[in-house]
Amino acid sequence: MFTIVGERLNTSRKPVKEAVRQRDAAFVAQEARRQVDAGAHWIEVNAGTFGEDEQEHLFWLMDVVAKAVDAPMAVDSASPATIAQALERSDRTVMVNSISLETNRFEPVLTAVEGKNCHLVALCMNDAGMPRDAEEVVDRAVRLVEGIESTGIPRDRIHVDPLIQPVATDASKGVMAMDSIRGIHQRLPGVNTLCGLSNISFGMPQRKAINRCFLALLLSAGLTGAILDPLDTPLMSMMMTGKMLLAKDPYCMGYVKAAQAGKIV
Repeated sequence: MFTIVGERLNTSRKPVKEAVRQRDAAFVAQEARRQVDAGAHWIEVNAGTFGEDEQEHLFWLMDVVAKAVDAPMAVDSASPATIAQALERSDRTVMVNSISLETNRFEPVLTAVEGKNCHLVALCMNDAGMPRDAEEVVDRAVRLVEGIESTGIPRDRIHVDPLIQPVATDASKGVMAMDSIRGIHQRLPGVNTLCGLSNISFGMPQRKAINRCFLALLLSAGLTGAILDPLDTPLMSMMMTGKMLLAKDPYCMGYVKAAQAGKIV
């Protein structure tokens, strides 16, 4: 299964931030339901734009989403303390986004998730900053997975994020991402790969067209999940068609059902 994390409940989106500020539960619940109905397996919640008040707003978001849908949540926070408390609040499996090799993050997040029923996004970042090439991404991925597995979290609950970088700054970044994904799966069989798809198109015109094409290329490279907007019908159509053509849709039934439902465009 290709894992879809619905990205829309992020307070970097102005309507979401205003809804959270105003405690508009109806708006948030509708956004969660629309994403699940469109095919999201996880609903991401992120209140990072509120700074020091993040925790209060994030926990409110979690409570509203938990009442609105049965889907589990992906909790996105830069604070290990907030992550630890979020894990205690939820009675469902949580996807934690994220751990990295950065000194101020690696051990604190490992401590927060140890013994918990969770999935974990492993971001290929360290104190040196963004990786320069695919080899560096894969080396960081190996170190991350080895450290995470030491806490008892199995490999099939680890989602390695190779750090998609924009082609606007370097046209080779798309190729680097594909090489990274192939290398991660070769070195770490059984691990998942997950990325923020839209990072590739930052700073470019017609971003949605780039995202759709890139998703097809990443599927071919072995990507197993993405953080994306499931309400982007052409993007979801591309994902389902790509899975079929890569023999990841037994008997083409997922594609056929999607076509019958008018979801292939």
